[in-house]
Amino acid sequence: MEIWINPACSKCRGALGLLDAEGAEYTVRRYLEDVPSEDEIRAVLGRLGLEPWDITRTQEAAAKELGLKDWARDGSTRDRWITALAEHPKLIQRPIITADDGTALVARTEEAVREAVSRGKG
Repeated sequence: MEIWINPACSKCRGALGLLDAEGAEYTVRRYLEDVPSEDEIRAVLGRLGLEPWDITRTQEAAAKELGLKDWARDGSTRDRWITALAEHPKLIQRPIITADDGTALVARTEEAVREAVSRGKG
């Protein structure tokens, strides 16, 4: 499995600690340095079963600068949202774990991290 993190994020550090405590095998992607492409974001959204606005940190300064709160949230604007996430990766909700079974989770809680680990053992 892979976990997308921002090392400055306490939820990310907590998720890594829990993965270690569970003995999980994973790779770390510091997504602010190794920025996901639009195609990678689309793939993760498919695995999450979510839309780009569902994983957007709308309180970030970049979100306010872009006026994201006023953007439509529908199929006609989906690509615009994905482009914004690729160009401003700080807007991506974190941490995201891509599980070995092909699914993904936004792992902001201990329960979500444990769910990702259990999917990896399936």
